Amino acid sequence: MSKKCLVTAVLLALLVIATPSRSSAAIIFSIGIAPPALPVYVQPACPGVGYIWTPGYWAYDDVDGYFWVPGTWVLAPEPGLLWTPGWWGWSGALFVFHEGYWGPHVGFYGGINYGFGYFGVGFEGGYWRGRDFFYNRAYSNVVNITNVYNKTVIVNNVRVAYNGGAGGLTARATAQEEEWAHERHVAATSVQVEHVRSASTNRELFESANHGRPAIAATARPGEFSGGGVVRASAAAPEYRPANARTVNAGAARPENAPRPEGGNAIHPNQLPQRTFAAPNTGNGKLDQRYQQQQQKLQAQQQRERTQLQQKQEQEHQRLDQRHASDSQRQQVEQKHQQQTQQLEQRHTQQQHQLEQNQQRRR
Repeated sequence: MSKKCLVTAVLLALLVIATPSRSSAAIIFSIGIAPPALPVYVQPACPGVGYIWTPGYWAYDDVDGYFWVPGTWVLAPEPGLLWTPGWWGWSGALFVFHEGYWGPHVGFYGGINYGFGYFGVGFEGGYWRGRDFFYNRAYSNVVNITNVYNKTVIVNNVRVAYNGGAGGLTARATAQEEEWAHERHVAATSVQVEHVRSASTNRELFESANHGRPAIAATARPGEFSGGGVVRASAAAPEYRPANARTVNAGAARPENAPRPEGGNAIHPNQLPQRTFAAPNTGNGKLDQRYQQQQQKLQAQQQRERTQLQQKQEQEHQRLDQRHASDSQRQQVEQKHQQQTQQLEQRHTQQQHQLEQNQQRRR
């Protein structure tokens, strides 16, 4: 995918889910380089009542690498909606970006500590009471606003920007967060989309230029990249490493702390880790041989099903190319592919567990 196509895909994906939806946040794209650690910066003053803080994050350009999208204050699309930040997660083969969204609750965002109320779980920067938003002055830089309160929580200072994989966070969505994932969601507003586009055209915001310390870390309003409301990062994170030290081998063994395939983010079957069976060891050679043959038969069957689904999905990609499908149409197909792949992997896991249980009972 070209640089222009990738940036367009991200922006269109933000718009595609702008209509109310009951699905979880969109999965935009995946890459083989971990995002940089989050830089150190302070929050600019809130410009007025009704603005919600949306934290900065690292986005990706397939030509020039990661670029920083500055944190900014954004007017909520409607009273009662809160922002769930986007986040990077390891799928077992690649790093996948999950787009942020507006909703009645703050959902799962990888356990990432974005700061200013987004400390890995929920949001401590404020809350809605009816049509009025109340700001927590402990974590929100507000002046001349009367709807305020003070509440502090215990905060970790880890600035890792991704979940799963080597060196990543190990947080998992709670049952409540899983439930909230199916609530009505609203995508990023048009000003947020333009904010990302503007960031993608600013060379100072690319990691290759700022080495983890962006010149524009945060802004008072979306897209305002100059003036008194701009905040510079005071430092790169202590955990910061250059891009060549964060590249992973997509064919490497799955890291021990990566998400399990059943709850992972593989989009296509060829991104799933190889399924393995424990060697039978009953002490009876003939019985072990029979059990191993059963395992090999199941493995072969499951591999055929993976291959068939992979071929089917590749054919759908070819049809999209023939139709010159839009980026939004491609994204919808990718979401369907991920659902198909996860359902297949869940079924294969159940089959393996059932076979192992049957073999245990027959000993």
